[in-house]
Amino acid sequence: MQEIEKPDTPLSASHSILSLDLCMDWILAYHSPAAAELVLSPLHQRFPLPLPTKDWPVHRGTLEEIFQLQPNLILVGEYNAPLLRHRLLKLGLQVVVVSLPQTLHQVMEYEQALLRLIGQPETLARPAPARVEPDWDAPRLLLLGANGIGTGIATFEDQILRQAGWNNYLTTPGYQRLDLEALVLDPPDAVLWAAPEHPSLANRFAQHPALAKSLPAQAWLSTDYWRWQCPGPWTWELIDQLHQAREALD
Repeated sequence: MQEIEKPDTPLSASHSILSLDLCMDWILAYHSPAAAELVLSPLHQRFPLPLPTKDWPVHRGTLEEIFQLQPNLILVGEYNAPLLRHRLLKLGLQVVVVSLPQTLHQVMEYEQALLRLIGQPETLARPAPARVEPDWDAPRLLLLGANGIGTGIATFEDQILRQAGWNNYLTTPGYQRLDLEALVLDPPDAVLWAAPEHPSLANRFAQHPALAKSLPAQAWLSTDYWRWQCPGPWTWELIDQLHQAREALD
């Protein structure tokens, strides 16, 4: 976490905290006490919070409105709103730029850092599970996204799959465009459809009849899609879901 103009002392529940992006919206709504004064980004209206929350006020993302609100703390991800956050700093507002976790262990550190910033005890953060390596003959899971993109090794998502006891169907690093013929000739043991369930051309790859014939219905797994969008304490719940799917497949 890169901290810019960090407050000298942790904030209390009576202070106002403003988020500039979706991941900050979610972590704040997850951990902030009911009395906290949160102002969420407009992104959470496009991607509704899957958490029980109050009707938090929402800003429109303009410099003028945020400056008028005068929040005690502004949180933003490292890749979001660079110009806006720079101008807010120039105006004397306190901005913290947050780096999202790249490993499962960093999820706990990320959560603890956010808890410190909003004046909550670090003990609320759930410890990262002990690292596990799946057996060599563990079932192979394909994490399939929109447009026929698969998630390979050396990714954050790969760590989640392996922690849940799966081997990754893909054995090369990064995100890859899949070949339908190769999938049919050597199908994975299971496919996790990790994309929004909206009808679109981008999702037709997963609906191809040849792929459907290569895999039985029980091999098509589902998890809560929103848990893949931002790392956080819900990542552990995602691992639990995948582990249960692994046991059910056995």
